[in-house]
Amino acid sequence: MPETSYLVAVLAIVFAIDLALRAAPFAALRPLRESALVERLALWMPVGILAILAAVTLQSSMGADPGTAVVALAAVAVTAAVHLWAGRRTLLSVGAGTLVYVLLVNADAAAAITGALPGAA
Repeated sequence: MPETSYLVAVLAIVFAIDLALRAAPFAALRPLRESALVERLALWMPVGILAILAAVTLQSSMGADPGTAVVALAAVAVTAAVHLWAGRRTLLSVGAGTLVYVLLVNADAAAAITGALPGAA
């Protein structure tokens, strides 16, 4: 069993390295806080990420079943409307668009199942 002083020394070294590695990005970014480029990236990067996510999602959902194009576009419209209406709250707008998409897809699936059941009116 290692001695207590050895364990304390190892823990102190690990603590110092961990603290330095966690503080390094903040120290490196300090000069960039005033940069116009970083300000523009902070403004446009979330929009760009959401646009890429929406494009990939629409491509995959429409590719899998072209009949869901109207449902997907309705969900995109709801997402955009809620985003603009609710003061650009991303979580709220993405949540509302996802909810609309899930409800419309499940309503479509329920209608298809109900219509397919024998004796269903």
